[in-house]
Amino acid sequence: MKNTILFDLDGTLVDSSEGIINSLNYMIDRLGLKKLDQATLRLFIGPPLKDSLSTYLEVTDPLEIDQAIATYREHFAVAGLKELTMYPNIAETLTSLAKENRLAVATSKPEKYAKQIIKNLGLNQFEGVFGADMDGKLSSKTAVIEYALDQLDTTEGIMVGDREFDILGGRENHLKTIGVLYGFGDRTELTAAGADEIIESVTELPFAIKKIK
Repeated sequence: MKNTILFDLDGTLVDSSEGIINSLNYMIDRLGLKKLDQATLRLFIGPPLKDSLSTYLEVTDPLEIDQAIATYREHFAVAGLKELTMYPNIAETLTSLAKENRLAVATSKPEKYAKQIIKNLGLNQFEGVFGADMDGKLSSKTAVIEYALDQLDTTEGIMVGDREFDILGGRENHLKTIGVLYGFGDRTELTAAGADEIIESVTELPFAIKKIK
């Protein structure tokens, strides 16, 4: 049986910082929220948006959260999902891995947007692209990974991601985990979350997978 490998999207397959930060600044300007520095804006990349709104912008009222997310999506749906770049060697590595493994995407980004991004990039190596729903009922990384595994009809595999949420979500679903350092997390974060392997470049990924599967 082929091994199943789940990939995070933002910070693992693509550098999506430009589109996400532009969409956040659009939302902040439109709603008159407090300005955030670049370092804080980058912390929004990875976790569900509603969680970061509460943490970094102190937006906690459910109606205000809904308004903020809708405003963010006004920009992201048109421009933000195109403002990204695929990391070097991703396409080649995925093609190689797909020969002996089942590949899929598991992201906290809404599934609608994730599928469009993967299509735009021409990445056809994935058996499925799984993400959050638009109303936020399915948004945590743990829940998204569980959903992906259910759709793929498996309980085993490897989760690859750049943030602690990817590693913790993978572990909570009893998966092996690989943390990547070329994204938005760091070694301290990934080590604390309990990653089985940590790599610095995409080209190290096949070796890490063979080591832990």
